[in-house]
Amino acid sequence: MTQQLLSAQIPHDAMGQRLDVALAPLFSDYSRNRIQQWIKDGNVTLDGVICKKPRHAVLGGEKVELLAELENATEVEAQAISIDVLHEDDAVLVINKPPGLVVHPGAGNPDGTLMNALLYHYPQLREVPRAGIVHRLDKDTSGLMVVAKTVPAQTHLVEQLQRHAVERIYDAVLVGIMKQGGSVDKPIGRNPNDRKKMAVRAMGGKPAVSHYRVLEHFREHTRVRVKLETGRTHQIRVHMSHLGYPLVGDPVYGSRFRIPRKMLPEFVEVLRGFDRQALHAGALSFTHPTTGKTMKWKAPMPEDMLELIDVLREDVEEFHAQQWGYDEFDYDYGVEVEWVTDEDIPD
Repeated sequence: MTQQLLSAQIPHDAMGQRLDVALAPLFSDYSRNRIQQWIKDGNVTLDGVICKKPRHAVLGGEKVELLAELENATEVEAQAISIDVLHEDDAVLVINKPPGLVVHPGAGNPDGTLMNALLYHYPQLREVPRAGIVHRLDKDTSGLMVVAKTVPAQTHLVEQLQRHAVERIYDAVLVGIMKQGGSVDKPIGRNPNDRKKMAVRAMGGKPAVSHYRVLEHFREHTRVRVKLETGRTHQIRVHMSHLGYPLVGDPVYGSRFRIPRKMLPEFVEVLRGFDRQALHAGALSFTHPTTGKTMKWKAPMPEDMLELIDVLREDVEEFHAQQWGYDEFDYDYGVEVEWVTDEDIPD
């Protein structure tokens, strides 16, 4: 635990404000939620007197002292695991996470995680809660993540995530023929029958919104692009499964592989051998916590997803060639969408 004693004077024009509200602009490196917890823990004094009530109305002019306590990652081992860093500056890292890499240690994954790797390459991240990780991807989801290198940067990024200001766009391959794009506005919570799974829950779930558009149709599958408005656990996997189009290879929310009729054996082998959910976080955009500029990154799909899509395309051509006796079949797979803007998202 890292501790720092901070002091300031509450401005006179803050008279009547809640204590946590008055302190937020004075200690803007930290989130209001964190400040509230420090108040409840007795880490705040007003004119030398401990105040444990975030709702306490300030008079204005009081001297405030705040003992800032930050948990660090001292118990997590640094491990020499390679990281694909796409961008680095004094405040943030943007990385391209490979499939199969767990983000942080937990039950069943005590080490070998992204957090272990970050602490090896950036030892200073021990001083930042959760080693700077502000959001996560599932183990078998690939793609872009942002990591904060300082506490102020982490606070800034978390606040952006909370107000849905971080743009995250995913590519996915679904089982079934999805006719058109749209939006899913369904709350997500723990599955009452299986605590390891999430589910759409009208009662007790947290708000979750996903926007999606169709990119390509195959014989029994669809490639889509999904933009998250919220970031619930397993959100895309749960929402697409709820619509009746689970992700290819999803071991939790999917069903048995759908094999198109008369598919060549070598194509069937690739489809059955795809052993993770076909989901890639391909685009990321946020406001830089130091410069205030909007920054965007894109990451190409990994080889396994590219191979899957190529096989599904070739299967369409092969099937039509068999049906009509063509040596080659010119099939329009759809228009490649490089980036989903706000104008592209349905109302």
